[in-house]
Amino acid sequence: MNIVIAGDGEVGFHLAKSLSELDHNIFVVDPHSELLQKLEQESDILGIAGDSTSFDVLQRAEVDKCDLLLAVVHDENINIITSILAKKMGAKRTVARVSNVEYLQPKNKQMFRSLGVDEMVCPERIAVKEIINLLNYNIATEFFDFSNGLLTMYLVRLDENASVINKNMREIVLEYPEIEVRIVAILRNNETIIPNSVLTFQKGDLAYIIAKPGQLDSIKRVIGSPDVNIKSVMVAGGGRIGKFAALSLENKMSVKLVDENFSRCEYLSSVLNKTLIINGDATDIKLLKDEGIEKTDAFVAVTNSTETNILTCLHARKHGVKKTIALVENTDFINLSQAIGIDSIINKKLITASYIARFTVKGDAVSSKWLSGTNAEVIEFTAHEKSVATKRAIKDLNIPQGATIGGIIRGNDAILPRRDTHIMAGDKVVVFTLPNVMYVMSKLFD
Repeated sequence: MNIVIAGDGEVGFHLAKSLSELDHNIFVVDPHSELLQKLEQESDILGIAGDSTSFDVLQRAEVDKCDLLLAVVHDENINIITSILAKKMGAKRTVARVSNVEYLQPKNKQMFRSLGVDEMVCPERIAVKEIINLLNYNIATEFFDFSNGLLTMYLVRLDENASVINKNMREIVLEYPEIEVRIVAILRNNETIIPNSVLTFQKGDLAYIIAKPGQLDSIKRVIGSPDVNIKSVMVAGGGRIGKFAALSLENKMSVKLVDENFSRCEYLSSVLNKTLIINGDATDIKLLKDEGIEKTDAFVAVTNSTETNILTCLHARKHGVKKTIALVENTDFINLSQAIGIDSIINKKLITASYIARFTVKGDAVSSKWLSGTNAEVIEFTAHEKSVATKRAIKDLNIPQGATIGGIIRGNDAILPRRDTHIMAGDKVVVFTLPNVMYVMSKLFD
């Protein structure tokens, strides 16, 4: 696929590097020539230094030949203009990063489509959705739903209480036949491993589990996770993510929001009806104690500073908070944050890439998610009558090492496949894959 990425820093560069690993032809437009030079040195990506709203720059990027244009600069107005121009100049499909959630209303999205903006992605909105899911399913450090909950993927840490320690998948199935789950991958020492039937699980492993509905209590029993009922949450940071998280939570639980900007606190007081707004520094331990951090069930740190988010979550954990969630913008800090005890990490670059990735794979991808701390991706494909995947049993599909089929959704039924399972036309198939075999797996569903 020919892809043009209009960026102005980390989001565009993260997308470019990740998508180039999937054998796409990538052209990056970015105003920073020194960053482009570094990117070209590290990969086969071509770059043009310039403004993506320039006709000349878009022509030089051969936007008229591109299958997909991704406009992901920080200014949503530039993204919208870039998408409109690119569409008029011949781009087959356009995706724009936006921050204004008003643009995502159905009637407004339709208007943008008529102008040439085919899709819009709002990282802040996706981040809030992840926060809500992580608080609702608090055993997981990461969470993703397929087909409205017919299958669910959890990322859980295996501690010393987990009954699966020193056991392999075959032994787990024999010991817990009533539990309908599949461990599709583990993250061990920063390495992503697709387990076979004899690989034993170890203390400290991060396990990616795909499960059917109603299995949450069983998963808790197997991994030794205590049942946590979250009734109160403290949010550090009153930006877009903090505001929308509080709006989503304040009618369900007790919410306190801390922000050091007085004017912002005044604004938040006008839009949040049941949230207690606290004007102060979230790194002030005395302030947190005075506001009852020791009696708070969950702490969500979404300030503009990664370091502040990590530090405040560690303070919260030290004072007995059961669940901590940190917004970590520096991808180099993700594994470190998980290793030192922060329960869940949210990274806007990754969630933006996850949304966009489904437009870049062969086959009919319904949804996709790039996973924190690893370059792996989980994708929900739709199988068609002519798809290679429907012609033979799973054991005969020559699935490469580095990929596995974690689940199948057939109508309203969820199936955890076995080797002799046969995929049928119309099935939605959940695939866990590393980048080097992504293309091979997507071809199965062409």
